[in-house]
Amino acid sequence: MDQPNRGRGRGTRGGPGGSGAQPNWKQGGGPSRPPYVSDRPQEAAGTSGNGGHGNGNGNGNGNGNGNGDPSTRSVVPVAQRGGGNGGGAGAGDGPSGRGAMRGSRYVPEVVVTRLPNAPSKQGTLGTKLLLKTNYFRLTRKEDSVIFQYRIDFDPVVEDQRVVHALLRTQGPLFGPYIFDGTMLFLYNKLRQDEVELQVKDPRTDLLYKLRIRRVGTVDMTSEKAFLILNLMHRQAMGSLKLLPINRYYFDPLAKISIPQYGLELFPGYVTSIRQHEKDVLLCVEITHRVMRTDTVYKTLQNMQRQPGAFRENFVKMVVGSQVMCTYNQKSYKVTDVDFNTTPSSSFTSREGENITFMEYYRKAYNITIRDPKQPMLVSTPSQRMLRSGASGPILLVPELCRLTGITDDMRRDFNLMRSIADQTRIGADKRIERLQRFNERLQETPASREVFTFWKTELDRRLVEVPARLLAQETIMFRADGGGVPAGPEADWNQAFRNNHMFKTVPLQRWFIVCERKAEQLTRDFVGAMMQVSNGMGFKVAQPQILYLQNDSGASYTNAINELMNKDPQLVMCIVPNDRADRYKAIKKKCCVDRPLPCQVIKARTITPKNQNLRALLTIATKVMIQLNCKLGGIPWIVKNPLSSVMVVGFDVCHDASDKSLSYGALVATMYAAKHIEPKYFSVIERHQRGEELSSFLSSNIVKALRKYQEQFGEGVLPRRILVYRDGVGDGQLGHVVDHEVRAIKEKLTRVYENHEFKSQLTVIVVNKRINTRLFDGGRNPPPGTVVDDIVTLPERTDFFLISQSVRQGTVSPTSYNVIFDESGLKPDQLQVYTAKQTHLYYNWCGSVAVPAVCQYAHKLAFLVSQFIHNQPHNMLEGRLYYL
Repeated sequence: MDQPNRGRGRGTRGGPGGSGAQPNWKQGGGPSRPPYVSDRPQEAAGTSGNGGHGNGNGNGNGNGNGNGDPSTRSVVPVAQRGGGNGGGAGAGDGPSGRGAMRGSRYVPEVVVTRLPNAPSKQGTLGTKLLLKTNYFRLTRKEDSVIFQYRIDFDPVVEDQRVVHALLRTQGPLFGPYIFDGTMLFLYNKLRQDEVELQVKDPRTDLLYKLRIRRVGTVDMTSEKAFLILNLMHRQAMGSLKLLPINRYYFDPLAKISIPQYGLELFPGYVTSIRQHEKDVLLCVEITHRVMRTDTVYKTLQNMQRQPGAFRENFVKMVVGSQVMCTYNQKSYKVTDVDFNTTPSSSFTSREGENITFMEYYRKAYNITIRDPKQPMLVSTPSQRMLRSGASGPILLVPELCRLTGITDDMRRDFNLMRSIADQTRIGADKRIERLQRFNERLQETPASREVFTFWKTELDRRLVEVPARLLAQETIMFRADGGGVPAGPEADWNQAFRNNHMFKTVPLQRWFIVCERKAEQLTRDFVGAMMQVSNGMGFKVAQPQILYLQNDSGASYTNAINELMNKDPQLVMCIVPNDRADRYKAIKKKCCVDRPLPCQVIKARTITPKNQNLRALLTIATKVMIQLNCKLGGIPWIVKNPLSSVMVVGFDVCHDASDKSLSYGALVATMYAAKHIEPKYFSVIERHQRGEELSSFLSSNIVKALRKYQEQFGEGVLPRRILVYRDGVGDGQLGHVVDHEVRAIKEKLTRVYENHEFKSQLTVIVVNKRINTRLFDGGRNPPPGTVVDDIVTLPERTDFFLISQSVRQGTVSPTSYNVIFDESGLKPDQLQVYTAKQTHLYYNWCGSVAVPAVCQYAHKLAFLVSQFIHNQPHNMLEGRLYYL
């Protein structure tokens, strides 16, 4: 719905890639159980040894590379730079961690965007602060090297699981090792540079010739060295008796039960090691995993009891969800349901034995499956699993699987989400306590302490402290000739509308409300509240005409809107009983695609005052009136703009909800010109197929925005500066943005400005909200306007962290800004202050948000189109904020 009060930033959290574990050299590298189950079916629940215990002989919890797909660009390596978001492999079966790296491990490249002779990136403006972070220093006691060997088998072994099993038999010879598919990294140098051994597969007793040849050393300041450090740390984590699930470690003993909703929360840790400005730092973030107490089989039984086609309903519910197998704690994504295969079905094992799934689980796990006729869940192997030896679909037994995460229906349950939030939104003081306890566990657990000692590393017990600066409060302008209103210490100026008019209003004379007859009184009460607040906001609003419907179907609303089109309405408001997606889609498609008509959709619950609290109703009415004014072309407020000739661009991408091969890239531009206080807006969105280059879309749409700039401010008038805030970029995509998107934009700008009196000054800043860095001001959240540009930033980037919003619960999350291209001539202080200003201009919230307003607008537009209307909006709307 077009709900107010949604603007505090998206806050979607991601994490750096996890890292794998090293073999337990103290046990000679040998497994405590058979290295893998000999009678494991090709389709059984798992893709590795130990009957689905991971992705390659018990190595199952490395994540590959947390940075996304590797780019093909050529990158300059940086000394003393860590690949903290890289992945490692394997977390073995237990605390000891027997695995090694899986094949073809990708070492993340370093995308250098900071020139060697670049001036200082640290600013000076603001009040100085000293903050704590969720980082610990990791130091090396001596400058040792890791020895790198190439291995070859004769005959050639294709199955990576067999390779790992063969290498583990040589644990006493190797000591601690890491294997990436072809390269073996050893802490201890072998006596000879070339060694030939005869090794035996412990499962089949087949003999192989193993040739080991030293090819070099790994300096402990290189990329590979940081990958090794991450693997070392992962082994230390494994000694804490935590439960590895995919990339992270969780503590099932500390689980939090929410029995009324059949949920459990597993607290866990996201960790990564990388080189920062001067030190190697370990980042530790607290995370949680939502687990359902019921199995998938229980869900199936519930579906069978309900009316309707239970098979279709069951498939719709489970396909696309993540499940965790109860017998090995590994997670899989369900891609289909096979009703023709059951646990009593037979398959042929690798040894040629005909065996049923029931017999397999009884032999491998001593598990008796109760219902032999239940269908099987299908999971398509990921690329990581295929590299580990998986060769077909993975079949899972519903009885042995638990659903993870939460569904859309659960998200719509306010009380349920509140219960989860109460447990997961940890305040700054509690988060600091947990981080310190985590550090103590690593330091005081003998097994983890031995890992650090053996690898000659030391983990500091104290949280890293960083210098920070608090920028001056922004002034919110409600009129051009006034002094403005301070944003306040929490950057919230909601109360300012009691005494101030909006900066620019568009009179609303012809507008209509469409609702059900049963919502008549509720609608009239809300109209009264809107009329009351509009007078104080300087917003001239006539009484609306109300059109009542007999039912709440999407067709009823769209037919009513069609009738109203003959009356030339300025705006239509639809009061709907709930957030049914089909009805919302129909309304938005009618008003955004078929007819260019500003439309506001509001749920009846939103305008229902709790406990007859009319003050709360007035607050909601205030936010709705701000939205209506924006959709008509009005401007609620502005901030002082030090750059008189500038176009600020935000760009974001969302995947199509119904077709994952499609994405929508949205561009929103705020345009300022000399002698024009009032900004103008432009928005455009385009669909692109998977694999298509975004660079052409972004550059061509910036040219469209420049043409719109000339339409608004005069032929031949162009902005001197263009600031692009590029959202939606993972670390793995950064190289592409630097090498292709920026180049494409520059080429287009060169042509546009070819005969102009000055050249364009382009600045491109990558915005990343999905980070694990946290900042603490004592035991509190730092105030809005806090900037950090040293210690925890990266040496190859011109980057900074900005906390621009306040949160009332939990720990505030800073936003990372990476200046990848800059011709503006602005100092670091000026860029930081201007970015902070942009976070105060999102009109869906009377306060600052986590990202620049143009990024939030671009996300709103991309989300609306990709999730609901799936079509190009009408071009007559491109100058308005119709997607609020």
